Amino acid sequence: MSSATVSIFCDHVCELGEGPSYDPVRDRLFWFDIRGRKLLEKAWPNGDTIVHDLPEMASAIAMVDTDRQLLFTETGLFIRHESDGRLERHREIEAGNPVTRSNDARVHPCGAFWLGTMGKRAEPKAGAIYWHRGGEVRQLFPDMTIPNSICFSPDGETAYFADTEEGILFSVDCDPQTGLPTGEPRLFVDRRGMEGGADGSVVDAEGRLWNACWGAGALDCYAPDGALVERVAMPARQVSCPAFVGPDARRLVVTSAWQGMSADARLADPEAGRTFLVDIDVPGQFEPRALA
Repeated sequence: MSSATVSIFCDHVCELGEGPSYDPVRDRLFWFDIRGRKLLEKAWPNGDTIVHDLPEMASAIAMVDTDRQLLFTETGLFIRHESDGRLERHREIEAGNPVTRSNDARVHPCGAFWLGTMGKRAEPKAGAIYWHRGGEVRQLFPDMTIPNSICFSPDGETAYFADTEEGILFSVDCDPQTGLPTGEPRLFVDRRGMEGGADGSVVDAEGRLWNACWGAGALDCYAPDGALVERVAMPARQVSCPAFVGPDARRLVVTSAWQGMSADARLADPEAGRTFLVDIDVPGQFEPRALA
């Protein structure tokens, strides 16, 4: 177990905290409370937390330029103007399907945005993973229950993802110029039978994958060969997604959730729903800008 120090980055309690993304230009972190239909932002490191109401559930954000952001919601992609919060519909994704919502997403080094959908009640095989770049949308992997852990190697030649229900982290070869898969998914980490499930992930500059382990209260670090090399104990059991933060991208924040907990479980897990800072010196990398 790692000796890293973990503290509270933001004490705003999210029912389902998700999708943290740090913008080095604005020097601030954005993340979501999916169930609460909120977008949160906080200037690094000690700014006030600003909470924006959203018209529908959203789970991921990508930076496009100095004002525009791509917001991934239950009906697709919106352009968000950071200067005034204005939303413009960009591309529909499962907009006519009331069963599903957005979930995990991450930007490939080439600017392609991989996007995962899932059932609002985790209906089996209701979701999928999509690819978006320059306004074009393609479905990559259908029949997924809870797509998670979407992230990429620094050179863009490998993509990672999981279906949390299956207990397997996959890797797949990618075209670094387009962010499209060039082969079939293969086993990266087999977590079947282990405590917790693979939730959100991010890859550092040395190719190590940092995964939030939902239900186990841990942030796990895997080497490029899939070996577990470090585990950081977290203050909440249902941690959901990490992101690199700070002007040098050498720290990690991790979101969490209290969704599905009974009153007794919440009393036993008082930090559930808060966002944490992991004080560990990690060679991180900034999230690429998305090509809208």
